[in-house]
Amino acid sequence: MNFTAEQLQENFDKLISYITKHFEGDRKDQLERLYRDHEERLLLMPASGNINYHNCFPGGYVDHVIRVIDMSIEINNMWALAGANMNHTLEELIFAALNHDLGKIGTEQAEQYIPNPSDWHRKNQGKVYTNNPVNSFMTVPDRSLKLLTDRGIRISENEWFGIKLHDGLYEDANKPYFINYNPESALRTNLPYILHQADMMASRVEKDLSANTTISHQPKTNIKPNKKTPVIPENLTQQERDDLMNLFGKLF
Repeated sequence: MNFTAEQLQENFDKLISYITKHFEGDRKDQLERLYRDHEERLLLMPASGNINYHNCFPGGYVDHVIRVIDMSIEINNMWALAGANMNHTLEELIFAALNHDLGKIGTEQAEQYIPNPSDWHRKNQGKVYTNNPVNSFMTVPDRSLKLLTDRGIRISENEWFGIKLHDGLYEDANKPYFINYNPESALRTNLPYILHQADMMASRVEKDLSANTTISHQPKTNIKPNKKTPVIPENLTQQERDDLMNLFGKLF
């Protein structure tokens, strides 16, 4: 997908609008300052470094985050209508959705995704971007939380769980949170489940959009039925032979 310069700016402005609309006080100011400090980087960031994943193109990151926020709100409403225990606030949900992949921007000093210098890897493995070797290895959720805490941005417990666990069971380190047999150890908020569903759905939709996938429930085919003359057993009466020929005629 190719965004124009105007579209890139519109998407970034929409992302900022979530901050100004859903947060207030120091936290709103801190979040807006963080995002505006890295505006140029965010405008051109991909959501992933491999074309086989999702939104691997300039502007893909902001597009993805907007989609996750919107889907989180919709899925949150579905959970509420289904009678789930809504033990988190809308602000907490949007905060976690907004910042779930924040770690992908890298550090304050260096971006995480840089153009892959290997032409072979780009052509044969789809690795358009590579991780910046300047930055230490850190999982995306951990770096997201570090960037926020380094800026002194307050994070509630629900928000922490949402960001930390948004990859669900795709991340082995999350298993103790999702798979346990002690009621006291079970998650006390549904926010991570909702955010994971939104992130997974957004990623899948983005892959479909990038591939320009169209789904048909009635696939078309050029294969035509074989209309060879049917073989009729010889030991049948004329009436039975006529009945079979009529049946074959209806089938073909």
